Amino acid sequence: MFIQKSQIAARVESKTYPLGEKSEHSHDGPAMALVALSHTPIEHRLYAAMLRALDENGAANQTFTARRLMTLAGICSSPSTVRRGLEGLVSKLSIEREKSREANRAREPGAAYHVFRPEEIIARRNKMGMKSYAKAIEGKEGNHLFERAINKVVENRNLTRREAQVALSCVEGLTNAEIGSRLQVTEQTVKFHLRHIFVKFGVKRRTELISRLLM
Repeated sequence: MFIQKSQIAARVESKTYPLGEKSEHSHDGPAMALVALSHTPIEHRLYAAMLRALDENGAANQTFTARRLMTLAGICSSPSTVRRGLEGLVSKLSIEREKSREANRAREPGAAYHVFRPEEIIARRNKMGMKSYAKAIEGKEGNHLFERAINKVVENRNLTRREAQVALSCVEGLTNAEIGSRLQVTEQTVKFHLRHIFVKFGVKRRTELISRLLM
C-alpha cells in the first residue's frame, strides 16, 4: 500500500552533499528525522553536538564559542562556517540566542543558546506558520509507514540530501516528471539520482526501493 501523493514544500539544501550525522539514539524518532532533513549538514552537526553537550551536563542552555562547537561537532573548517550554521539554526527556530546577551553581540567571544528538542522545534515552526518539511506532512500523524521511510532515509549515512528528497518523493508515489517539477530539476537528473539511490539501498527498481523504505 503506497502513500497518497501530497505536496511537500520541502525547503532544504538543493546541493548534493551528505545528510551528515546519524541521529543520536536518545533523540531517535520521526521528529528528529524531520528536523534533520530541514537542516543543512553543518547545521545538523552543530544541533546534534549542542544537544549532546546539554544532555551530558543536564543544563537547559550553555555558552558556546565557535571554536568549542568546532571541537564538539568535529568540524574542520573556519569559525565563520560555524557562525553561519548557528544563524541558520536560529532562523529555523531550532535554537534561540539568550536575549540578555544581545547587547554585547558584536564583541562577545561566545553566546548562550537555548536548544529546543525536535518536538519543540516542529511545534514552534507550526505556530509561526513556517513552511517546513514537518509542516508539510502535518495531518499524517500516526502514519507509521511514512515515519519509517523518513527514518530509513535519514539513517542512511551515504545518502545525499537531494537523494533523500527523491527517495521520499518516490514513497509518495510521484513520477519522475513530478519529482523533477517539485525539485526544479530535469527528469534526467531525477533518473541520475535514482540510480545512485538504488545502489545505496541495494535494490534494482523503484518498487523495491519503496518496499525497502516501508518495511
